[in-house]
Order: sequence, then C-alpha cells, then structure tokens
Amino acid sequence: MNTIKNINIDGKSVFIRCDFNVPKDEFGNITDDRRIRAALPTIRYCIDRGCKVILASHFERPEAGKFTPEHSLEDVAKRLDTLLKIKNNLFFDDSKSGAVVTTRAKELYDQMQDGDILLLENLRFDEGETNNSEEFAKELSQFAEIYINDAFGACHRKHASIDAITKFYTKQNRASGFLLAKEITFFGKILKDPVRPFVAIVGGSKVSGKLQALDKLLDSVDKIIIGGGMAFTFLKQMGYEIGNSLVENDLLDEAQRVMDKAKEKGVKFYLPVDVVAAAEFKENTTVKYLPSQEIPKDWMGLDIGPASTRLFREVLNDAQTIIWNGPMGVYEMDKFAKGSTKMAHYVAETHATTVVGGGDTADVVARSGDIDEMTFVSTGGGASLKLLEGEELPGIAALEAE
Repeated sequence: MNTIKNINIDGKSVFIRCDFNVPKDEFGNITDDRRIRAALPTIRYCIDRGCKVILASHFERPEAGKFTPEHSLEDVAKRLDTLLKIKNNLFFDDSKSGAVVTTRAKELYDQMQDGDILLLENLRFDEGETNNSEEFAKELSQFAEIYINDAFGACHRKHASIDAITKFYTKQNRASGFLLAKEITFFGKILKDPVRPFVAIVGGSKVSGKLQALDKLLDSVDKIIIGGGMAFTFLKQMGYEIGNSLVENDLLDEAQRVMDKAKEKGVKFYLPVDVVAAAEFKENTTVKYLPSQEIPKDWMGLDIGPASTRLFREVLNDAQTIIWNGPMGVYEMDKFAKGSTKMAHYVAETHATTVVGGGDTADVVARSGDIDEMTFVSTGGGASLKLLEGEELPGIAALEAE
C-alpha cells in the first residue's frame, strides 16, 4: 500500500477522504475535534506542496437527497478554518441542496489556487455513497488527480468514497494518508510482535459484537480482562445469578468456548468479581456494591465494582503492552462511570505501550483526562475492532488492489 510520501503530489489536485464524523452536543457544538485534528498533518503536507486540496467526509446518517442542517459539515468547516491557521482559502459548498457534487461545488473548485482547500458537503447526502455507486465515485474523482484515504474510522465500510473511487485512480495516484498509515502500523505491530506481557481489556455491551475479536486476541495475549455488559454472559455461563443484567442467552455456549480456549492457550482470563447494581437505569436510583454471584433477581449490574477495579489494577501491574476496546460499564451516566474512569487511570499509570480502540473507549479516556498519557488512541471504533478480528478492511484492500 502506497503512503502519501511515496507518490508525487506536487502542484496537483488531491482528493482526501477524511473522517469528520465528530460528536456534537444538543446545541450542535462540536464536543470532541480529535478526528479533525488527526487529519491536519496530511492536509498540511498537501498544502505545503502547492496542491489544491479537496476534502470529503460523511457525518452520521442523514436521509439521502435531502438537506438537513444538523447533518451539514458547516461546523466542521468552521473548526478546520480555526485549526489550520493559514491564509489559504477554505471553500465550503453552502448551497444547502441535499447533494454533494453540486454546480456550486464545481464553481468553487474552478476558483481554487494552489494551496487552497475545498470541503464538500456530507457525502451521505448522496445515496450513491452508501451504495458504493461507481457513478457517484466517478463524479467525486473528477475533482482531483490524486486520491488519498485518511479515514481509518470509515475503512470498514464499502462505500463509494472508500472503495469504488479507487477504480478511477492508478496505483501510482492513490495512497493512504499519515493517519491511516499510522493506525495500520500500530495495530499490525502490536498484534504480530507485542512486547510481553500483553494484556487485552475488552468491554462494551455485547459479546456478539466482540466475539471474533476475543477469539483472535486469545491467539496473541497473555491476559484478558472482560468488563461491561458482555461480562454477564460469561458470568451466567459460570452459573451465577445475574438478575436483569444484560445477557445474550444464545451465546452462552460461545462464551464457554472462549473460556475453554483461554484455558487451553494458557491465557489468564479475568471477569468482574463485584458489580455496581441497581434496580433501574436512572441517575437518582439506589445502587449496591455486590459480589458478582449475589445480584438480586430484579436488579442489574451496570458497572464493575471497587474490588474488580483493584483486581484489574493488579493484572496490569507487569503489562508491557495493553490494548483496550470497550468501557467497563454504562459510563455515559456518572453514577456508573467510575469503573471505566479508574481503568483509564490505571492504564495511563502503567509503563506499557497502550493502544486504545476508538469510539466509546476513546471517549472514556478523554473524559477521564488520561488521553495524553496513552501511547496511541485510534480514531476508529468499528474499524479498529475489525482489525482486531483479523478481517480485511475494504478501504485498505482497495488501496492495495492492482
């Protein structure tokens, strides 16, 4: 796979597929611009080489063909303008047409000088994006001579701006950006040749979403910590009373298979020994700190308890490599966020190489104030999970194809 440094882009027009799918609050304000900042090195590299830079990204899931203000990239354009701190023009298609390749966008492109930037509207305003339409991809490709994919967070999607568009560029005219290359290098190196002991922390709500990743990790890690809602499927399989806690009854046998494989491989397998339990999921509800075996029938576990956090801290003490994907509880509510927050502190305190899967896990370490202490924080939750599962990502396969 080519990287942007391996190809000649000087003075050319460059289409950069970014991932600007950033979180916003109820007032439409961007609450976390890490994905935007992560794209800046590639953008600046192109500006420094006198390129005309065309940026494209999706944002959430709008209805195709219809303009909805809450799905516009206008706020992203404003944040980019602030972050880039350059005198070059940042054009934005503000036609509000519910389309992407508009007459206005083409007019702006024709006005561009070397070093200028054009940000297209939300790619998903056109149904061709999610349909992997070659027709839509061809329209996008007409904006630039060079194609750069720097959207790791979207590489597991077979969409037009990720997959189909590469058919309109030769291998010498398409490449990965700095962010995408960095993500692939980090995950590849850690999974193939980790410094040991290698510890995986896997959380989140369901086993079903992480089953393949768990199976793959057991071939590499020395210890694995299970937290979050997915832990209750394992606890129920062990014969524990889990009350109304989240459980996937159809995966109990799979949970046993995972535990059996861990035993067979000599991987130390850790589950929560206590939980924060409540009768209902509400901010002002009464909570109890209970051993994992003693959850009342009409209560549910919503976070790992203090004994579990101390146990997991001991597990991490000698770690040299840590990979973490998934929170330890329902961290969005403060009452049930303590387990995830403490885990973030403990991971940050180690001397290990620490890699945090994107999405919710990145949000946890940002909220806990530990994000700067992590070795690497991925920008892609779903994409990083697919890498852990050993799956080929369509966005990377498309860049490698002849």
